Amino acid sequence: MAAIVSLSTNPISPLSLLPPTIFFRFPSMPTNPSPSTPPPPPPHLSKTSLSLSNPNPCLRPFNSTSPTQFFTSPQHLVSLSEPLFASRSLNTSLSTIASPFDLLRLSTRYGDPDLARAVHAQFLKLEEDIFLGNALISAYLKLGLVRDADKVFSGLSCPNVVSYTALISGFSKSDWEDEAVELFFAMLDSGIEPNEYTFVAILTACIRNMDYQLGSQVHGIVVKLGLLSCVFICNALMGLYCKCGFLDLVLRLFEEMPERDITSWNTVISSLVKEFKYDEAFDYFRGMQLCKGLKVDHFSLSTLLTACAGSVKPMKGQQLHALALKVGLESHLSVSSSLIGFYTKCGSANDVTDLFETMPIRDVITWTGMITSYMEFGMLDSAVEVFNKMPKRNCISYNAVLAGLSRNDDGSRALELFIEMLEEGVEISDCTLTSIITACGLLKSFKVSQQIQGFVMKFGILSNSCIETALVDMYTRCGRMEDAEKIFYQRSLENDYTAMLTSMICGYARNGKLNEAISLFHSGQSEGAIVMDEVMSTSILSLCGSIGFHEMGKQMHCHALKSGLITETGVGNATVSMYSKCWNMDDAVRVFNTMNMQDIVSWNGLVAGHVLHWQGDKALGIWKKMEKAGIKPDSITFALIISAYKHTELNLVDSCRSLFVSMETEHNIKPTLEHYASFISVLGRWGLLEEAEQTIRNMPLEPDVYVWRALLNSCRINKNERLEKLAARNILAVEPKDPLSYILKSNLYSASGRWYYSEKVREDMREKGFRKHPSQSWIIHENKIHSFYARDRSHPQGKDIYSGLEILILECLKVGYVPDTSFVLQEVEERQKKEFLFYHSGKLAATFGILMTKPGKPIQIVKNVRLCGDCHNFLKYVSIVTRRKILLRDTSGFHWFIDGQCSCTDYW
Repeated sequence: MAAIVSLSTNPISPLSLLPPTIFFRFPSMPTNPSPSTPPPPPPHLSKTSLSLSNPNPCLRPFNSTSPTQFFTSPQHLVSLSEPLFASRSLNTSLSTIASPFDLLRLSTRYGDPDLARAVHAQFLKLEEDIFLGNALISAYLKLGLVRDADKVFSGLSCPNVVSYTALISGFSKSDWEDEAVELFFAMLDSGIEPNEYTFVAILTACIRNMDYQLGSQVHGIVVKLGLLSCVFICNALMGLYCKCGFLDLVLRLFEEMPERDITSWNTVISSLVKEFKYDEAFDYFRGMQLCKGLKVDHFSLSTLLTACAGSVKPMKGQQLHALALKVGLESHLSVSSSLIGFYTKCGSANDVTDLFETMPIRDVITWTGMITSYMEFGMLDSAVEVFNKMPKRNCISYNAVLAGLSRNDDGSRALELFIEMLEEGVEISDCTLTSIITACGLLKSFKVSQQIQGFVMKFGILSNSCIETALVDMYTRCGRMEDAEKIFYQRSLENDYTAMLTSMICGYARNGKLNEAISLFHSGQSEGAIVMDEVMSTSILSLCGSIGFHEMGKQMHCHALKSGLITETGVGNATVSMYSKCWNMDDAVRVFNTMNMQDIVSWNGLVAGHVLHWQGDKALGIWKKMEKAGIKPDSITFALIISAYKHTELNLVDSCRSLFVSMETEHNIKPTLEHYASFISVLGRWGLLEEAEQTIRNMPLEPDVYVWRALLNSCRINKNERLEKLAARNILAVEPKDPLSYILKSNLYSASGRWYYSEKVREDMREKGFRKHPSQSWIIHENKIHSFYARDRSHPQGKDIYSGLEILILECLKVGYVPDTSFVLQEVEERQKKEFLFYHSGKLAATFGILMTKPGKPIQIVKNVRLCGDCHNFLKYVSIVTRRKILLRDTSGFHWFIDGQCSCTDYW
């Protein structure tokens, strides 16, 4: 009895399911003499279950979990070594015993490798049986024991086509593609002709290896043997050509097929979707529906829902959802996941939430899809809440949250999650490292960037293309340009150069090295290293917009038109943004109106352009058009529209309040800290500082640094010292380690004359590796960028610029300009304060523009920080004495100085 109990450790052992006449005795069991009378059969087995009409009752499992409940009498145990089992003619005994084939089937059904190995052990003692050998190979492969299957195959003296095919298929599905290819050629060398299953198996290996060359050779053999009419082989060939990106071959093979099944149609549809040919994919789907005997399956629906999301076609997606409900596939996990992806792109957060809550079955993929969806909608708290509720998590779930936090600029929480992953032993992948490197770039912390760099180097995967590119981006964001250049110029040759080149170009621009950015782009073009695809075109158009390089932006627009890239929504959006940032809203509106398809990003870009130009009324006009067109606004839309109320001609605060409330009541978008910051700015714009303070105190969220900065800026313009000090104290409390907080603290000490403490703060800042982003202004003249810093004399024409500025200052003083030395926060004499004030970067840039451009031509200046009050006042007087338009863009928007007036109405 004890020996029998030790036979199995599984809850249900296949051995426990055998009838009494086939329960084998293993060597560990004691031998027993035959009793004089056989025991009666167990009560739950009737006589009919043992009759010849049902020779294999073991295939019907009993409702039991214990092997000891069955046939424990010794006389029911038959040795595996007895002649009955050893007979080659196994069929003669199937009426009284279970064949080894039945045992192998049981071992695979219940995942019992010991039973398969027991059969294997006896197989080795018997005369070779190719059929049993093939069954053993198949059983081992189903159990995931590839090496055991290989050993059985190696022991066969004359393997046949079934033997080869089974092992080739097993190798292909177990990431042993090279072994599968080697075995396939060994099969050909042995003179055995492959069958259709063999070709499917080797093509599977080609698909996994993306080996187009070998696949095309196999295609030739198939044609030579006349097997191209086999549906399975054609499907496998189409799958290979799809994976390798040869859509034309997929379509040609599909059209030549004499017979097609649902897999054939699904393969061609998915191939078209992969190449973004969404309309053609729907055409083939309609053709499939006309075929008799074919029914849409979960793969068809999942693929087409992906097409609807990619092409932003909400109506078609909703029709597919209705079809899924009609055919009963809406609860299939792959369809449910695809529906979540579709409504994330073409619906609202409510649509996704409702779908998720009605799903009868959820797996880790659907939970992760829900996290990704919330992250796409900017609902970070909801995404984290779903993550915390997950019954089971894996590294992909963690990576979804990590990537979402990084994508939504929440570097602090991303770093916390990464530390949690390390503590819990979660698998760290390339995706994990790429996301956390991106998050550290957002934090802009020199020290944290060093720690992450060390962590990555410890992993030894610096040669990974995505990680190297992310490191370059992180270094540039943390001001470590030398480290960024080191990785860039020592990169692995096989890595993607274009992505890293884009990061380096943007990094130069981010750190004020504008000429280096343009020079690197041109050198990449001349070397042929840049592929002007959608991604690169979008990046360079964005760069031109950031720099204010109008001429180069127009050239990129022309290239996009000639290459057809302008039809891509992303490129069109980048073009709209570029023109709006280059003082050209007319062309921005024109490009927007000619776009083939506009998504919410397109509408947001147009609204943002009007807000940047202080055109609040026009921005609100776009908002009304969106409502009439039924465009669903997102969180960014509301942040922009709220900001637009700051720049309207009339006080429309009441309308702004109503909009703020309607966000949640009508659109189910909860106000975020960004919305509150915009609303505080609007209240400050119209002098409602007390209401702004009360709004902050009543916020359901903890105010962040941006909310307090919005109040601080409003107080400075409205001259409210009490609230200014309150805002400053809270900024220091919320983000004490932020470089801007150090600067603010130092300036507060300076403003109160506490120069010693001011210098101590700056010294502490330098010791911790924080650095202030230097104020920089630039002008583009004759397609070259001329940059200036405060008191900068490095320009080749510096002497002429300073001489011209001194004359300009004298002329402005004559017409009423009074320098405001309160903006100089250094412990120096009044005379020195004026010298510091006179040579700010904006004044130097304006002087250069006046000297180098023809009379009457506008001066266009870009500044990387907010324009100070004294420079703003000075440029108004410059526009009077020179009779020139001075157009300046800073981080708050555009300032058009004309005849002593500014378009911002002195509120910015």
